[in-house]
Amino acid sequence: MVLNQATLKRDGVQDYVSLRTTALVITAYAIFIIGYFLCTPEVTFEAWQGLFSNLAMKGFTLITLVCIMVHTRIGLWQVLTDYVKNATLRAVLGFVLNLMAVAYVAIGLIVLWGV
Repeated sequence: MVLNQATLKRDGVQDYVSLRTTALVITAYAIFIIGYFLCTPEVTFEAWQGLFSNLAMKGFTLITLVCIMVHTRIGLWQVLTDYVKNATLRAVLGFVLNLMAVAYVAIGLIVLWGV
């Protein structure tokens, strides 16, 4: 049996692993930001700009933004297929909400790399 690995279809195991992996990245980012606030005596614009001017921080933020988008897309698909029974409405809602998720990542990139 030959499996086509180039397909865009996914299964439950892949969704499960993707959700758990993205959740770990998002949690690590949240812990880092909370730790930064706790360890920095005074968070000023200069300190915040200094943090985000670091290439490693930009990369970590970019990875986290993409993980948020993936996490959102899978969650939206699960909720929409469970609760929206009309296929047309589900498709329109899915398109609009996924477009919003991509837009948030695009805006995050513009803000992130503008520093």
